Amino acid sequence: MTLSKKMNIAVAGATGAVGGAMLQTLARRDFPIAELRLLASSRSAGKKLAFRGREYIVQEMTNESFAGIDIALFSAGASRSLEFAPAAAAAGAVVVDNSSAFRMDPEIPLVVPEVNPHAIAQYKKRGIIANPNCSTIQMMVALKPIYDQVGIKRIVVSTYQAVSGSGALAIAELESQMRDWAAGKEISHSVYPHQIAFNCLPHIDSFLKNGYTKEEMKMVNETHKIFEDDNIAVSPTAVRVPVIYGHSESINIETREKISAAEVKELIRQAPGARLVDEPENMVYPLAVDCAGEFDTMVGRIREDNSIANGINMWVVADNILKGAALNAVQIAEVVAADYL
Repeated sequence: MTLSKKMNIAVAGATGAVGGAMLQTLARRDFPIAELRLLASSRSAGKKLAFRGREYIVQEMTNESFAGIDIALFSAGASRSLEFAPAAAAAGAVVVDNSSAFRMDPEIPLVVPEVNPHAIAQYKKRGIIANPNCSTIQMMVALKPIYDQVGIKRIVVSTYQAVSGSGALAIAELESQMRDWAAGKEISHSVYPHQIAFNCLPHIDSFLKNGYTKEEMKMVNETHKIFEDDNIAVSPTAVRVPVIYGHSESINIETREKISAAEVKELIRQAPGARLVDEPENMVYPLAVDCAGEFDTMVGRIREDNSIANGINMWVVADNILKGAALNAVQIAEVVAADYL
């Protein structure tokens, strides 16, 4: 997207993994910036970060940090978003928030730009736009063209989510456990309730009374909100796996009308933000190690489900820090800058 007008941009949570990825994405996509303001907690204030060959000093985020800002990209956690995003909006900034704080607020749009960019217009009510959960985002990119073509009745999704989704300490724990295993040492854990190295944990976020986890219910509720369709049945299972970057998903859908695997592949070829990676005869399919650092959501292993009349199976992989967070936020900012400011 080509933008002509330069924007004043603030990045809240600039020293975190997603904040850093937001800066890299702004640079990679040539976002036109007049002023860049890097914000974080008092612990990180004073740190220096490089952007486009220039050094910036991180400032402590306060309610007064957003004067003159056009767009504020937030990745500072839900509690900080609840505290400071309304102040940023009151100062005139359009807030794009990556946390869970506002996702299900009926007055705040929940947006994947390739899927429901029209919803961005609702930001005028509160001045805030929410980024969906990482696992929801990549599923929406893959399913949007199918939903538009033949409708979707039911989704059964199992996610295989990288430890980077839990932050830097989780990455360090996985690496430490692998070194200890190789050295024959006892393996300890603190970030996760069990060892993550060489293991799979069917447990992401806390368990709810219905037996699902918060992570799983996010996928249900966010799918309904983004597609504006509460009639889609969604059955999720979220699993943490010993991968550093890249969430993988096994998705089975039941469509309202019949569609062939070949037709789905053609839809994915043409879908914005998606990349068809589907040559199983050549051992080519989406891999977490290949998606790291990539903007596209990769889709493959597309095949018809022979157990039901209108069933399709697929395997979807994306960089959870980029498309699952930073890239999606910057794409929203691009639409805001181009169409609303």
